[in-house]
Amino acid sequence: MSYVGKNIRKIRTVKKLSQAAFAELFGLARPSVGAYEEGRSEPKMETLIQIAHHFGLSVDLLLTKELTVNELYHFDIFRQEAAPEAPATPVAATADRLARLTPFVPADRLLEYIVQHHNTAFIDALPPLTFPHQLGPATRAFEIVGAEMQHQQQGLRHQDVVLCCRVDKATATLRPGRIYAFVTQNSLLVRRLSERLPANVLRLRADNPDYGAQEFALEQALEIWEVKAVFTTHLRPPSRIEDRVTRLERQVEELLARLDG
Repeated sequence: MSYVGKNIRKIRTVKKLSQAAFAELFGLARPSVGAYEEGRSEPKMETLIQIAHHFGLSVDLLLTKELTVNELYHFDIFRQEAAPEAPATPVAATADRLARLTPFVPADRLLEYIVQHHNTAFIDALPPLTFPHQLGPATRAFEIVGAEMQHQQQGLRHQDVVLCCRVDKATATLRPGRIYAFVTQNSLLVRRLSERLPANVLRLRADNPDYGAQEFALEQALEIWEVKAVFTTHLRPPSRIEDRVTRLERQVEELLARLDG
C-alpha cells in the first residue's frame, strides 16, 4: 500500500500550499493532485523524485510510511519555516478568554488545527460559535467523523458537533465513564474513558460495540478536551417500543374517559 497521497496532503498542509500551488511547483494539473490525495492515481516516478528532492525527503519514505506532522517538522526544510517555540507561559487566544465564544474545528480543517493548535492567531481566526452555556472560557467545537461513538441510534453521529472544555495536560484529571476528545499528531480521537492504567496509560472504548477497546498513552495527546454537549441535525424518531407505549397510554386514557362518562 502506498502512502504518497496522504503524505502529499500533509506536506501541502504544513507548507500552506493549495492544490493548485502544489501542482504548479511540479508542472501538474490541479485535478491530478486531488486524484493523488484521494488514492485514485499515483504520481509517475519522475514526479515522485521531484517532490522528494524539493522537500528534502526520500522517495522510499514518501511511498512506504504515513508521515506524521511532527516527523515532517524534523526535516530541515520544514524546521526552517516552523513557527518559533511558544513562550514558557503562552498567552491565551482571545477566543479562549471569552466565556461563550467557542472556536469551531470542522473536519476538513482538522489537520490544519493539529499543526496550528498552539498558534493564538489561528485559533482566533477559526469560525466562532456561541452557545448558551456556563462552561467558562477555553472551549472547542469539533466535527465528528465516523460512527464509533454511535450505538442503536444513540450517541455521537457522523458530522455531529461536540462542545468541549479543556483538560489541563499537566494534571489531567480524567474521570471514567466520561467522553474525551484527544488531539494527536494524526487525528482527533473521541472515546469514552474506561479506566486509567499505570504509567499514564488510558483504556478507552467506543460506544459502538463493533469497535474494540484500546490503550492510549497520555503523552500522545497534544490537547485533551472533555465532551460536554453535542449539536446534531439528526432527529431520532421514536423507537417501536416507545411508539407502542405511547399508543397504549392513549388507549388507556380513552378507556378511562369512557368509564367516567
